[in-house]
Amino acid sequence: MRYLFLDFLLDTDQFQLHRGDERIAAEPQVIELLILLLEQRERMVSKEEIYDSIWKGRIVSEAALSSRIKSLRQLLGDDGRTQSVIKTVHRKGFRFVAPVHCDEEPEGNESEPKDAPPARNNKPTIAVLPFANLSHQPQQDYLADGISGDIIAHLARHRWINVVARNTTFGVRGQNLSLAQLAQQLNTDYLVEGSVQQAGNRVRVTTHLMDAHSGHQLWADRYDREIEDIFALQDEITETLVARLEPEIGYAERHKVVQNRPANLEAWDCYHLGTHHFFKFTGDDNLEAQRLLKRSQELDPHFGDAFAWWSYAVILGMVYWDVKPTQDMLDAALAASERALNLDPQNATFYALKARVLLARREYDSAITGNQMAIELNPTFAAAHCGLGDSLAYEGRYEEAMECFNRAIALSPNDPQLWAFLTYGALALLFMGDFQQALQWTERASQIPNCQYWTLSHKVVALVELDRLGEAQVQLQQLQKQLPEFTLPFVAEKLFYLKRSEQIEGYLSALQKAGLS
Repeated sequence: MRYLFLDFLLDTDQFQLHRGDERIAAEPQVIELLILLLEQRERMVSKEEIYDSIWKGRIVSEAALSSRIKSLRQLLGDDGRTQSVIKTVHRKGFRFVAPVHCDEEPEGNESEPKDAPPARNNKPTIAVLPFANLSHQPQQDYLADGISGDIIAHLARHRWINVVARNTTFGVRGQNLSLAQLAQQLNTDYLVEGSVQQAGNRVRVTTHLMDAHSGHQLWADRYDREIEDIFALQDEITETLVARLEPEIGYAERHKVVQNRPANLEAWDCYHLGTHHFFKFTGDDNLEAQRLLKRSQELDPHFGDAFAWWSYAVILGMVYWDVKPTQDMLDAALAASERALNLDPQNATFYALKARVLLARREYDSAITGNQMAIELNPTFAAAHCGLGDSLAYEGRYEEAMECFNRAIALSPNDPQLWAFLTYGALALLFMGDFQQALQWTERASQIPNCQYWTLSHKVVALVELDRLGEAQVQLQQLQKQLPEFTLPFVAEKLFYLKRSEQIEGYLSALQKAGLS
């Protein structure tokens, strides 16, 4: 369906908004809101309907809805005073009031949507939810996360299955969602859920395979093993899942996955404890993650995951915290990421993490290729789409970059790194001169836990460029209170991964106008 109003055209099949010949960049939720209001333009759409449609029943603040309405009005040249396009019904809802003409999409248009999740190409999609820890010992969370994370990684090696990325499925942890809501939110055909309970030297793992469309349980089993048998246990669960999926879809691939796994449990423990600290996103946790991942490498030099994630932890330490961006450290990170890929050259995550290292080394073309390889291996890998967006933005290819950021957000709206997707996207918007949209992305990112100081820095720059100097100075004071060492030399050093002079100079100049010295 295509809707024409004012001088805009909204193509719902393409999930794209155009004004004349120009395509308008917009967040997926803003487009979804516009579609909803257009479809129901003959009546008021209540706030409750919008929450159900856009946020799928998740509990969000009214400020989130106000922010989306404000963003949509700004895109359409409307505002809360004139309300010539979107009318507010006080305390009740909203209605689209501008004249609209609609028609069907012309036949023969087979172009792919650019901001929507990629088509599945008839391959089944499976999502493995984070397993529950039933041991009543929070320090054992890493064990449950490790087992479910490993199952995701091993299933992803089967090219005939689309596997939802770990960050996406772990992002729904703690949300009280029904099976139907999970299936819709994760865009999946099958769901795997389970639990882990450890007592002494024994572990019990229960696993269920669900048809996400019908809600039927296809298979369930329970495994009681000695903790030393954890690798054989993962083999057994993974192969059983794959074997159970085959009759459902008519494939006959039952070959066991070839794994690169640690030779001893201590290496596995160090790796998963390391990633557990990694995803806390603090300076101290980053250093502890590096230490544990390094120890895992020493215990098992053939465990590729320990090398790949250590390289990424080092890069994030350079960008956010206390690791100095020296050439020696950049070389060490590259060597570790290459070691991981030599051990497993078909691992999508390893390609994406090596691309992050290449990006930090300002080798943008190679980073673009690496992220494209990761996406080819796993099209649902949201972090790889984000990494590709970064790489393109630093090369000045801003429109392509924003398509990638929007794709990452659409694929994984609950990702633990969603703040990063939005913050990196905001930086690209600053570089392309869309300061209002950049400000909106920073405001959204700043509401997410574990959001880092770069979000606030980008907000300061956006406010300066919008001639809102007083607000920028207030935000800068807040930033320096949070991070006293935030100075111009500090920022210049932390932007070591940029090589285009206009990007660096423009960013530093805006901070200087806000009063940073």
